[in-house]
Amino acid sequence: MILPSKHLPQDRALLSVGAAILRHLSHPVTVSALWEQMPRAVVAQQASSPMRYDGFVLALDLLFLIGAIELHEGLLVRGAL
Repeated sequence: MILPSKHLPQDRALLSVGAAILRHLSHPVTVSALWEQMPRAVVAQQASSPMRYDGFVLALDLLFLIGAIELHEGLLVRGAL
C-alpha cells in the first residue's frame, strides 16, 4: 500500500499520492481545501479512476508520521524536513 506492487498501480501508492500532496502544498491550507484541489490535479495526469478520500487521508497520515507535513491551527503546512 505504501509502495506500488503487482496489484497496486503506481498512481495509487501512498508515496505517489503523498508526493502529489506535497506538490500542491505550497502554502498553509485546510485538509478540505487541499482535497478539493487534489482530485482535479491527479485526474488530469492519469486516465485511471479518481483518487479516493480514504487513500488521500492515508497519504496525509504517512506524510505526518515521517514529518513531511504538520498541522498548525487547523492548517496543513510543510514540515521541517
